[in-house]
Amino acid sequence: MFTQAIVRAPGPDAADGLTTVDLGRPDVAALRRQHAAYVDALTRLGLAITHLEPLAGHPDAYFVEDTALMFPELAIVTRPGAAARLGEADAMAPVIARFRPVQRLTAPATVDGGDVLLVDRTLFVGMSARTNAAGAAQLAAILAPHGYRVVPLPVPEALHLKSSVTWAGGETLVVTAALAAMPELAGYRHVVVPADEAYAANILWINGTLLMPQGFPRTQALLETLGLPVWTLDQREVEKMDGALTCMSLRF
Repeated sequence: MFTQAIVRAPGPDAADGLTTVDLGRPDVAALRRQHAAYVDALTRLGLAITHLEPLAGHPDAYFVEDTALMFPELAIVTRPGAAARLGEADAMAPVIARFRPVQRLTAPATVDGGDVLLVDRTLFVGMSARTNAAGAAQLAAILAPHGYRVVPLPVPEALHLKSSVTWAGGETLVVTAALAAMPELAGYRHVVVPADEAYAANILWINGTLLMPQGFPRTQALLETLGLPVWTLDQREVEKMDGALTCMSLRF
């Protein structure tokens, strides 16, 4: 169960961030409204929110999940794979130190939190343009004494692993067809999103409620078969910046 979340408000330069998609330039005012609605949903689900101000010079800093990993035993400051984002991790370090003992990844490791999926005591780590084998190895070394195992996975599509697979509670994963075929994910129940609704593979489980992006009716119907409440949130401006629901908070 989650009790807390850390979020950072998008800054006035949020439209200048990194993106690999061609969906147009986001409307920053609309992006801020979508972010505020997201934070409101977390609050209504009972999480105590630590609000951080925009980070000057770092337009992607509201994607806080990329900068740190939170576990009951400790927190890990990552090394984002885009050099322009390393300062975001530095800024997050003293914040998470309020809640957990902190360890840091070091060069040559790179890890974006968007490439890390925790299911029980297994950490699936996507090998992507932003996360490398050295990063996965350092995570394994830090977490093994606490009983976690690290399983590297290729990322065949999208920017991050969690663009294509997320956890829906219990033994259930929401996945794209490409990820569903991976042997490392065998043994889990798969909810496979339709090919034209791939963005909806990024959902967020919060204490028995599923948050999903608005506008994906077939995926919503599949999720509703799980017997959990499903809340939809407008993510259209966030999507333009390669962002999604899991990206915008650190939950613990």
